[in-house]
Amino acid sequence: MNLVWQRFTLSYLPLKEFLASSYLHRLVGLLQCWRQSSVLIKWGDFIAVALISLIYGLTPFVPNALVGLLLIACVGFWFLLTLSDEVSVGTSPKFTPIHMLVLLYWGISTVATALSPVRSGSFKLPLAAFVGWQKLTLYLILFALLSRVLRSRRIRSWLITLYLHVALIVSVYGLRQLFFGAEALATWVDPTSPLSKTTRVYSYLGNPNLLAGYLLPAVFFSFVAFFVWNSVTQKTLAATMFVANSICLIVTYSRGGWIGLVVGSFILLLLLIFWWSVYMSPFWRTWALPIILGSVVSVFVLGTIFLEPVRERVSSMFVGGKDSSNAFRINVWRAVIEMIKDRPVLGIGPGNTVFNKVYPNYGMARFTALGAYSVPLEIAVETGFIGLTCFLWLLVVTFNSGVQQLRRLHQSRNIEAFWLIAAIATVAGMLAHGLVDTVWYRPEVNTLWWMMVALISSYWGVENWE
Repeated sequence: MNLVWQRFTLSYLPLKEFLASSYLHRLVGLLQCWRQSSVLIKWGDFIAVALISLIYGLTPFVPNALVGLLLIACVGFWFLLTLSDEVSVGTSPKFTPIHMLVLLYWGISTVATALSPVRSGSFKLPLAAFVGWQKLTLYLILFALLSRVLRSRRIRSWLITLYLHVALIVSVYGLRQLFFGAEALATWVDPTSPLSKTTRVYSYLGNPNLLAGYLLPAVFFSFVAFFVWNSVTQKTLAATMFVANSICLIVTYSRGGWIGLVVGSFILLLLLIFWWSVYMSPFWRTWALPIILGSVVSVFVLGTIFLEPVRERVSSMFVGGKDSSNAFRINVWRAVIEMIKDRPVLGIGPGNTVFNKVYPNYGMARFTALGAYSVPLEIAVETGFIGLTCFLWLLVVTFNSGVQQLRRLHQSRNIEAFWLIAAIATVAGMLAHGLVDTVWYRPEVNTLWWMMVALISSYWGVENWE
């Protein structure tokens, strides 16, 4: 049984043999001779970090079109680095089982794009799906570039620190809206609800649900930063970031964000207890998790009982269609399920452009939607059950890889494991949030998602390569 699991999760995949027989991998090093004479390309990783830093430093504040241009620059530079790369095994592989599943998912999305039922122009090309395919390709190559540079401890620390500082700015502005008020840019709360006058902060992102998705990684990474950063000043900064990010996420009143926070926090605590178990007495090894979880649940219950806005938002999760937001999502999900039934194998093609052209044929006249409002449903409607199966396989391999590397770091007591713990918790939290929303597809959140997956893949150890 263990052997079956190892094969399913690609735990001991013979990467050298696979790459040696891969036609695509033969393109690597095509421009190697040029690399040896180029002064600029010798600083390739640092240039890549500069481009990536612009993405994570500017994304919350600039239009999506500018983010798209930066992603295109990253794509071009990744191709340049890859074609001029040195062809050697080395001690730090740039291709992992996670890469293999990402490549497979991209291939399935490409086929779904080619077979999309929405066609236009004289040649009846799937142009609508091609728009979504282009966006997906940009994100996946960002993942490839990130997984390359994040192998460096200094670069990993820099990018995480940059994101945390940007998230702090976003959170502080969100808290300012809490205290001084903010104009609602859309109807985010049922007008008949007691919360209709409650301020839901959205900071620079313009949407409280999107803000919650953006801050979710910041909560977990600022928490573990307290243990990674050394000086008193740094630890104080980490604690400040954690408090600001947590409060700002909570006052978005995003139910999906709260679900992601609870699920991610549970995974975070579970992994931290595993990390510190070697220092615990037998009593604490047995009771640490129940005691901590009991304390967290108690705080949550007390907050639900005594804080009216929290109580109203939590109770609205269980009233079904009586809440306007719930009713909207339920009707969208019903329509999306019908769309999946009609094209269950490879779906309609990726992206919201093709979705917007197909959805009106299934949705109710008074319910328009930009997406499926559920990541699993969105993947199923875009790439069918083949794409959904591949994505679920990718998740299993990602989590398994993260746990494997955490065990390895646990043996050496490497403090870098805290970033890995936060990344695993973030992936779990973002998935939980994605069950009831699709802010996951927005650049502010999607770039963070692939950063988390790349961070986990960057820890892939040399023993798996050999």
